[in-house]
Amino acid sequence: MSDGASETTRPIPVEAKGRPVSPLLKLALEFGPLAIFFFANSYGDRLFHVAEDRRIFVATGIFIVASLVALVLSRVLMGYLPRMAIVNAIVVTVFGGLTLALDDAFFIKVKPTIVNALFGCVLLGGLFFGKSLLSLVLETVLQLDAEGWRKLTFRWGLFFFVLAALNEAVWRTQTQDFWVAFKVWGVMPLTMIFALAQTPLILKHEIKPAKTEE
Repeated sequence: MSDGASETTRPIPVEAKGRPVSPLLKLALEFGPLAIFFFANSYGDRLFHVAEDRRIFVATGIFIVASLVALVLSRVLMGYLPRMAIVNAIVVTVFGGLTLALDDAFFIKVKPTIVNALFGCVLLGGLFFGKSLLSLVLETVLQLDAEGWRKLTFRWGLFFFVLAALNEAVWRTQTQDFWVAFKVWGVMPLTMIFALAQTPLILKHEIKPAKTEE
C-alpha cells in the first residue's frame, strides 16, 4: 500500500482541549439564545410595551446579546471557543444588525437559509476537492475512517440544503410567529433526529482505540 493510501486511513487524532462539561450545559449554551429569541418574540409586546408588529425587532436585539453572552460563557465554562459557536455568534450579529439597522425583518428571516446553504456548499464543495471538512468540526468527538467521514459529510451537506429549503418555505408562506416557533421548536428536533439517524454509519466506520498488550 502506498504512503498516500495509508494517510487516508490513519485515525484522526482526538484533541483533549478545554474542560469537560455536562451535555445539558452544552445544550443550554447552544439552544438558550434561540429559546430566548422565541420568548422575546412571543411576549415582547407585553414585556417591553412595543407594538405587536415590532416584537421581532426587540427579539432580534435580544437574540444578538444572548448569542454573544453564550459565546463568552462557552469560553469561560469550557475553556475554549467551539467553532460553531463562533460562526453562529458572527452570523446572528451580522444579520440581526442588518435587521435592526434597516428596520427590515427580511434579514433575520433569511439568515437560516443563507447559513444552511453556505454550510451545505462548504461541505459538498470540500468533498468535490477530496476534503471531508466535517472532520474539522467533529474530530474531537468522533474518530472515523476516511470513508466514514466522506459519507457523513455528504449526508450533512444535503441535510443543510434541506433546512435551507424548509426555512424559505416556512417564512414565505406562514406567519411571522409560526416561523419563529418553527425555527426554535422545529429545526432543533429535526436536527437531533437526523443526527441520531447517523448512528449506524458512525458505528460502522468508527475507529476503535488500539488495545495495548501488557
